[in-house]
Amino acid sequence: MEAPSEAQLPRRTGGWITFPFIIGYVYILTRNSILTKTASSVGLALAFVGWTCNLIVYLIKEFDVESIDAAQISNLVNGAGSLIPVVAAIIADSFLGCFSTIWISSLISLLGTILFALTATVDSLRPKPCEVGSTSGTPKPKVQSVVLYAAIVLATLGSGGTRSTLATIGAGQLADKPKDQGIFFNWFFFFWYSASVIASTAIVYVEDNVSWKAGFFICVASNVVALLIFLMGSKFYAKFKPEGSPFTSLARVIVASITKRQVALPSTAEDFFQGCNVVPKALAVVPSKTFR
Repeated sequence: MEAPSEAQLPRRTGGWITFPFIIGYVYILTRNSILTKTASSVGLALAFVGWTCNLIVYLIKEFDVESIDAAQISNLVNGAGSLIPVVAAIIADSFLGCFSTIWISSLISLLGTILFALTATVDSLRPKPCEVGSTSGTPKPKVQSVVLYAAIVLATLGSGGTRSTLATIGAGQLADKPKDQGIFFNWFFFFWYSASVIASTAIVYVEDNVSWKAGFFICVASNVVALLIFLMGSKFYAKFKPEGSPFTSLARVIVASITKRQVALPSTAEDFFQGCNVVPKALAVVPSKTFR
């Protein structure tokens, strides 16, 4: 009997078996990111709406931050949250890979969530309320600001690390089935937006009407469960080695342009780089002196 070929052998990694683990991670982690900005795993602005509003309220009510300053902090967080995924994508493509980037970023975001929960739990990490009739409150110890801003920084870093990589690793599991990739993205974003709705209603309600402590610890638990679900599917994932990022190549072009700006231009087109294993005469367009 003829042995089955490699293409006929059962696939050991990748495919739809990874879908529940990735979607479970998204569903739980998105609820967390809306409220605490610590575990956003997909690059969608909607994931920040509920949390941004709650962050401003939390800073004003619990830390006596001026409304203008609280709004500026929220804007900085949103801006950084949009830029960090680009850096995370470069790191994932060039060095760590998507899987390592996701779980490392998740640990960072979990630490930020825990710090948020501590600020809502430990009295010494929050400013004392001003006395009735007093125009100025007690000066805030520096440790309170350090813990608060450390939580915000860690939360933002962890958020950015997952936003640009989770959808990528999910689509990578179906690389040999482009049609299934489209189906995956449909379900991926369906669960993502569904989780966003739950985050911006149910958990925000808990924070506003029960306590910040209860809301933040729900987020901590969600973050832990989400990370565990993601890691449980580790043996099923098809893990791809980093192959480099287009941003890295772009950076090399910029560096080479600066360092070689004094080099004389070649006289023949054959001296220009035409790409790997490409004969210059086979190109439709050859280099010209225009925009040299």
